[in-house]
Amino acid sequence: MSTISQTTLSLEEASKMVTATRELALRLFPGKELAFDLIYQPRFRRLLAERFRLH
Repeated sequence: MSTISQTTLSLEEASKMVTATRELALRLFPGKELAFDLIYQPRFRRLLAERFRLH
């Protein structure tokens, strides 16, 4: 989240980073898709919306 908010990534690069983060988290914690989607996905969505003014 810090990297996305504090660097000059494009929206596409930031979205790929979110996808890669989810994939890594699920490799580390198999079967926790729901937890990631409920806890972290909304935070990433909100961050991308604020950072790239997608409101």
